[in-house]
Amino acid sequence: MVSGVSIGQYLIRRLQEYGLQDIFGIPGDYILSFYSMLEKSPINVVGCTREDCAGFAADAYARVNGLGAVCVTYCVGGLSICNSMAGAYAEKSPVVILTGSPGLRERTNNPLLHHMVRDFSTQKDVFEKLCIAGAELSDPINAFREIDRVLDAVVRFKRPGYIEIPRDMVNVVPHISHVFPTEVSSSDPQVLAEAVTEARHLIEKAEKPVIIAGVEMHRFHLQDELLALAEQTQIPVAATMLGKSVLRETHPLYVGLYEGALGREEVTQFVEESDLVLLLGTFMTDINLGVFTANLDPGKCIYATSEQLRLKHHHYHGVTLPDFVRELSQQKIASPPRPLPEGIRMGMPPVGEITDQPITTQRMMQMINPLLDDETIVVADIGDSLFAATELVTRGRSEFLSPAYYTSMGFAVPATLGAQTARRDARILAVIGDGAFQMTGMELSTIIRHGYDPVIIVLDNHGYGTERWLHAGDWKYNEIHPWAYSKLPEILRGGTGYEVSTEKEFYAALHKAWDDREAMSIIHVHLPENDASPTLHRLGQRLGARV
Repeated sequence: MVSGVSIGQYLIRRLQEYGLQDIFGIPGDYILSFYSMLEKSPINVVGCTREDCAGFAADAYARVNGLGAVCVTYCVGGLSICNSMAGAYAEKSPVVILTGSPGLRERTNNPLLHHMVRDFSTQKDVFEKLCIAGAELSDPINAFREIDRVLDAVVRFKRPGYIEIPRDMVNVVPHISHVFPTEVSSSDPQVLAEAVTEARHLIEKAEKPVIIAGVEMHRFHLQDELLALAEQTQIPVAATMLGKSVLRETHPLYVGLYEGALGREEVTQFVEESDLVLLLGTFMTDINLGVFTANLDPGKCIYATSEQLRLKHHHYHGVTLPDFVRELSQQKIASPPRPLPEGIRMGMPPVGEITDQPITTQRMMQMINPLLDDETIVVADIGDSLFAATELVTRGRSEFLSPAYYTSMGFAVPATLGAQTARRDARILAVIGDGAFQMTGMELSTIIRHGYDPVIIVLDNHGYGTERWLHAGDWKYNEIHPWAYSKLPEILRGGTGYEVSTEKEFYAALHKAWDDREAMSIIHVHLPENDASPTLHRLGQRLGARV
């Protein structure tokens, strides 16, 4: 039971109890009172250069930590994070949005206060479309209950939630007693038992089963249960692009990424000739499914997500994804092992001879692969940064972060800040195209300010390389102004820059940067303008006609 605590103090207390240690944002006058309270609390406040960057950082932090938060001022701050929070919603990242607003006493006679758009509820109305739950803490009687409701929804459904605090409510102490909620989301036991029994029968009857593991295995921390299910049944596992790293990619049962026609032909054929496909925590998105070139028969699928459970054409309601996967993983299922075709497993091609030839994305990934270990987090921006990085082989509990469904450019640099804040000792590798870097790259300033040591690789192909492959032609709108990326450490007063064009230059710079744990390293890689990963080649062929 709690009493004698202000609304702002209660909010901070509850965030800490959910495991939040850091928060991202930019202060402004409508949120300054709460910012002052945050600074006096144990929560570490990370000030960013832009609000949208703070949103991306909080998103990445949430993916690694389990909950993230961003704190900004009214409208000019809040509306600036709409894009990053839309991505968090689309990809199920649990981020709490904390924003200030004009005090209730200031709103008499509807004055035209600065930052206001249309009316006082505009910002709240916008975020109703981008969040799983929202609340304006305008009534002391139910403020604590509203905080609990939003935080519970964020954690339960793994989507952003919105909390708006009028600035004259931050220090208000409600004169009520309040009991913390103790509700736990659980399944209907009878429905769960029936669903697991049917799933078990389907698996035992199958001759060629396969698991496709998706991003919700990450979000709900079900990696161990996935591994137990695969090893107990000996069912091979593929992953979606958004779910990459859900299982260590050196595991003998792992076959690679399933991306429809965008992926490796042998993986696509292996998955699509299966007589039972267990889609666990998998989003059926166009990117995940190879621009809808996937060929999966619902009559041969077990489709389990946080939103629905469907076994072939049978729908079960009242069953949570964690309960279903955990219960299924504990079954003693008699399933004959399915042999893997020769050469299907994801391998690491040897680096081979390092020459003076121009460096390519494919050769870069071959050189990076041997350096990855259990403590590595790979952050990939959109475009060939992502497509090339899918060739990296993750090990152990390494993470792979990318907005592979929402596909918003500019994610990687602020996401690197968020990931490094969540896991300070990890080795962070970020792969970013030059176009995406120019959108949010100045968040390197915050990375340097905090003494972080990521390795940032900027792929310089003179513009928006993916769009060139999607829409053939010499289009000037795909060109961008060239920057001297390797000189940024001088401007930002921290870190080391490298500029490379050949295999030998890249190899030397990569190893120097990897061994440097003192500060940030940025490697400016000049690529041939026509260079592209095999995945981007296939994407261009498939999607180009639609563009």
